[in-house]
Amino acid sequence: MAATGTLAPPSLPSPPPLTGEDLVRSDDRARVHRARSQRRRWRLLWLLVGPGILAMLGENDGPSMIAYASDGAQYGLGFFVPFIPVLFAMAFVCQEMSMRVGSVTHRGFGELVLQRYGRTWGWFGAGDLALTNLVTLVAEFVAIRVGLAYFHLGSGVAVALGLTLVLFTLGGGRYWRWERIVLGLALFNGLFLLAAILVKPDVGAVVSSLDFKPFPGGSFNTLLLLLASTIGATVTPWMIFFQQSASADKGMTPEDLSHGRYDTALGALLAAIFGVGALIAGAALFDHNGLSIQGFAGAGFPEALRHVSGGFVGGVFALGLIEAGAVAILTISASTAYAAAECIGATHSFNSSPRNAGVFHAANVGLALVAAVVILIPGAPLLSIALNANVLATVLLPATLVLLLMLANDRQLMGPWANRRRVNVVAISVMVFVGVCGATYGIDSFMQTIHLIGS
Repeated sequence: MAATGTLAPPSLPSPPPLTGEDLVRSDDRARVHRARSQRRRWRLLWLLVGPGILAMLGENDGPSMIAYASDGAQYGLGFFVPFIPVLFAMAFVCQEMSMRVGSVTHRGFGELVLQRYGRTWGWFGAGDLALTNLVTLVAEFVAIRVGLAYFHLGSGVAVALGLTLVLFTLGGGRYWRWERIVLGLALFNGLFLLAAILVKPDVGAVVSSLDFKPFPGGSFNTLLLLLASTIGATVTPWMIFFQQSASADKGMTPEDLSHGRYDTALGALLAAIFGVGALIAGAALFDHNGLSIQGFAGAGFPEALRHVSGGFVGGVFALGLIEAGAVAILTISASTAYAAAECIGATHSFNSSPRNAGVFHAANVGLALVAAVVILIPGAPLLSIALNANVLATVLLPATLVLLLMLANDRQLMGPWANRRRVNVVAISVMVFVGVCGATYGIDSFMQTIHLIGS
């Protein structure tokens, strides 16, 4: 009881001690402080956007856009047009939590899991991420290879392009510069919306498809594959690792939470629009069953669209795949670097040079290099790799979501910024939905394998 007879205000959790990396971020925080004190709202928003948009548009990667186009090519518009925005609404719930935890604690996801729940869970989360990221990075190089094949360029060019971008973006020496370079590249995800406009879809059919249609028919296993890959195209473990660590690397604080939500919501909106664009472009192939999206010398969707809608449309879609794969390589490699360095307690920031953050920068380049080598293996099934990368993300995502939910509900850690009940209800529903879809596909595939062996 306070001396005045009123209750004393509850004490807030003490902030974690400052590290050298926190001090390096002080220049960025000074700019934010000046913009806030001068009430320059648009300048403040410009300074604070980044991690949310990059997480969402980075997830509009090569496998994701191929998954959306596959949905359209095999089933038309119907069910999947409204389903994609619903999935990105789910992604917003997950990414808002990761942004909030990173802004409040100034610590990345891997670092916090290690500190709060021990080395076993910390390394489990990092191992889960590394496996998913390796397979996904292979698929990103595949997407670049598919796009370049349309222009008669081979896998060697795809490898060189991807690795050059990773090395180039590390040269800035600051998180701010890395973020702005990748944001500039990510805006070209809009090429998929341009492709959708160029195929001249029936506007009435697109509008009417916004009402959920019955789930499409076809092979049950194929439907489960497409459903799981579509889910994995919107919510994945690397996004959680990336946005929380990037929010901390950017130096965000609890004062920035509202802007962080705007950033994440804008990213989800843009990603949903561009994802539906890829679906509509793929739906142009729906009435052309004779066209194989896996053939055409490995060019796949771009070449099929050239036959149906002309060479310019095919070229736009091909360029979109190159952009999607390139941006995802940069963001996914960054999430791997954050997780690896955080788990061993090494420096983990784009604000630190390779000399001072050797593990961070080596992990950033190293996993991308391994994935690049894999795609040089002749005869890789391009579409299968791309779709199954998303399926793997769907299967492994629930474990990461459980850990994120535990962190966001830790009141000792989060204080007044911990999850509220309604957020928990939605987040748990997302976790259950993803888990059921992944488990159903896994069980059905296992049963089909048993049946084949038995026959």
